[in-house]
Amino acid sequence: MNAVPPTTADPTIFSTVLKPYRSLSPNGFALVMVGFAACAFTLGFIFWLKGAWPVVGFCGLDILALQFAFRMNYRAARAAEEIRLTRERLTIRKIAPNGRETETGFNPYWARLEVDRDREARVTRVRIASHGSRLDVARFLGPREREKFADQLSAALARIRMAPAG
Repeated sequence: MNAVPPTTADPTIFSTVLKPYRSLSPNGFALVMVGFAACAFTLGFIFWLKGAWPVVGFCGLDILALQFAFRMNYRAARAAEEIRLTRERLTIRKIAPNGRETETGFNPYWARLEVDRDREARVTRVRIASHGSRLDVARFLGPREREKFADQLSAALARIRMAPAG
């Protein structure tokens, strides 16, 4: 990480790292794959006994397709967003699943938090806007987590605006 440690002149007011949630552990993944492979093998064996032996190959393809889908899902979980707020700068560093990083900074006095909601008042989108540019954040969080994040960041931005310049 290339994060600059905070100094006494620029202390961190708000800092968080957002990561996608994945509920299935590696052990759970192994159990799912073993269970799915056992079912596919049993089904393939039954078709083989009935003379429909080409079905066995398709059962093997199903196993490979499921494993590929899970691997892509776990790869996507490597994404992250690091948000750091100081009196001088609101910095958002996005880390893509492939490791590529982009960093965007805003002046916290001019930054606005835009929150979109659906008909049930759930948060569907959170953006940081300033001087005509907008940046989506917390896209991979659920509505409750997005709302909690938006409330915390909004409160931190308000504290900066209300505090006397020091």
